[in-house]
Amino acid sequence: MFWKNLKRLGSYYKPYKKEFYTDMVCAIISALIALVIPFAVRYVVNVIAERPVQEAVVSVSIAGAILTGLIVVQYFCNYYIAYVGHVMGAKIEYNMRSEIFEHYQKLSFSFYDNQNTGGLLSRITADLFDITELLHHGPENIVISFIRIVGAFIIMIIISPPLTLAAFILLPVMLIFAYFYNKRMKAAFKRNRETIGDVNAQVEDSLSGIRVVKSFANEDIENNKFGKGNKEFLKAKRDSYRYMGGYNAGLKAITAMMTVLVLVVGGIMISHGSLDVADMMAFLLYINVLTEPIKTMIDFTEMFQNGYSGFERFIEILDIFPDIQDKPGAVELKDVKGNVSFENVEFQYGENKETVFENVNLEVPAGAYYAIVGPSGIGKTTLVSLIPRFYDISDGSIRIDGQDIRDVTQKSLRDNIGVVQQDVYLFIGTVYENILYGRPDATREEVIEAAKNANAHDFIMALPDGYDTDIGQRGVKLSGGQKQRLSIARVFLKNPPILIFDEATSALDNDSERIVQESMDRLAKNRTTFVIAHRLTTVRNAGKIIEMTKDGIRERETEEFFENIP
Repeated sequence: MFWKNLKRLGSYYKPYKKEFYTDMVCAIISALIALVIPFAVRYVVNVIAERPVQEAVVSVSIAGAILTGLIVVQYFCNYYIAYVGHVMGAKIEYNMRSEIFEHYQKLSFSFYDNQNTGGLLSRITADLFDITELLHHGPENIVISFIRIVGAFIIMIIISPPLTLAAFILLPVMLIFAYFYNKRMKAAFKRNRETIGDVNAQVEDSLSGIRVVKSFANEDIENNKFGKGNKEFLKAKRDSYRYMGGYNAGLKAITAMMTVLVLVVGGIMISHGSLDVADMMAFLLYINVLTEPIKTMIDFTEMFQNGYSGFERFIEILDIFPDIQDKPGAVELKDVKGNVSFENVEFQYGENKETVFENVNLEVPAGAYYAIVGPSGIGKTTLVSLIPRFYDISDGSIRIDGQDIRDVTQKSLRDNIGVVQQDVYLFIGTVYENILYGRPDATREEVIEAAKNANAHDFIMALPDGYDTDIGQRGVKLSGGQKQRLSIARVFLKNPPILIFDEATSALDNDSERIVQESMDRLAKNRTTFVIAHRLTTVRNAGKIIEMTKDGIRERETEEFFENIP
């Protein structure tokens, strides 16, 4: 699974092969130049010691000129790595973010019923940042470190095998130490991801409900709830930093001991005449060349743990198969009249869960106005949510104009259905943009006409900037009735043949309900309409009543229904 995931991670380089390979070439050149400089020091010291002054000056000057040229080349290589390499990483991040966001859009209501927003957000923000940092810096760090370590080792062997043995004798200890801490770091970093997702969810939930919090003066309760999650995150971070601290400190101590061993062994060899000073100086410089990539690999290990654990969470979402999708050969739903029929419909939430309803048979003619009543929790909203396939039925079939809704594309199905809910969702932006959401290609005149039909035009024109007024997050600057009329205007603009009103007036006062009810009646004219309602004022206009009880569903005439109400 690990290697399969790595291969999958590497596939994101495919669109940027040219940038990637150029980045790797620059990394190789930069690493090789770094290996040359200590060798040049050895050469210069030997030249000064062995040659006449004038000849030595010329030789040193030539060496200096060559090194200057190499440093200029190294500068451009490092610039490419830092600039183009980072841009490549940003492009990969852009692609991955688009991929997961598009996948979010495909997932059904049943997925979101079991998720929190904070956790989903952390996958598209913090996780992706760490993933792309790994994708950009990881390969170049490995290449540079590998070349420096191997190159330094070969040159050090050439200079002095005994000193090289002294430098590398602690390498097995380092590898065992790294393996020991690696496993613990991976688990700790994964726990970090989970806890920050919980914290994000708590923040999002509290801020979204800030008006409820303040109305009950429950700021302390929210602080306490947030504090618990924040403490869990702190605990997870403390654990990861404990392992990371031990890892970093241990490896740095081991690399420092390498220098100590080289000094001791080198000093003894110089005293015995088996090593000259120039070789000792070069060797010490190569120790630095060697330890720097080791430190880089330390950082890479942390980066890898962050990036890989983030990628595991990323693909965890991508691997969730949408439980509602178009079947092969699905056709467009066209020329809809609005006849809706339920044939032996059964529904349950997921496998091995209690059945919500079964054997539902219902025939709703085109243009009919049906009200759905029943106690809370009986499944009224679930029943109408099956028509646009927000959930899929467990058995039976639902047909529109005789066509099974599972045989048509989801987009064409939902294009022909308008939904007005009790909990109106308005997006950040202007009044105009929120109405236009119903049909993005509509003209401004059509938007205004839809607002007039929804009894919304007058209050919109009274706003500071009319249709261009910013309504704040979730329409916070508008009243409940105003928000509801905007949602109805949105459906007016969409102009679907089938309507679903899900308790659209239950949260409104009497005056607002009357205005909204007028716009609903105007919208429902000549359309197949389903109305879920608790208030009798909404039900009276229905042609028929669908009464849902724990014993099943019964279709009743409106007059008969009201005759039995005390």
